[in-house]
Amino acid sequence: QVQLVESGGGLVQAGGSLRLSCAASGSIFRFNAMGWYRQAPGKQRELVAHRRNGDRANYADSVKGRFTISGDIAKGTVYLQMNDLKPEDTAIYYCNAEGRFGYEYWGQGTQVTVSS
Repeated sequence: QVQLVESGGGLVQAGGSLRLSCAASGSIFRFNAMGWYRQAPGKQRELVAHRRNGDRANYADSVKGRFTISGDIAKGTVYLQMNDLKPEDTAIYYCNAEGRFGYEYWGQGTQVTVSS
């Protein structure tokens, strides 16, 4: 079974930065795409950043210019550099990966809290 494990979340002041990491383990795999989603209290899970292997990244409008996704998608490692964090960025951040046959994998999430 493929597992995705996120790390790097925490509590920061507004304007600060965090770098989230996600690493896959457990099986032989080759992902086609990976991304980051988040879910704030009382809201639906939303796309933050996504990148298909070999393609340009896309971002939610709310994070453009502040967040950057990077990593080796095929090998199952992905990062999210988050700069100029705002209180509205507070959420649980989830790593996502698309494997063979379009199957989706999800991590357990890491909490990001931005204080004002």
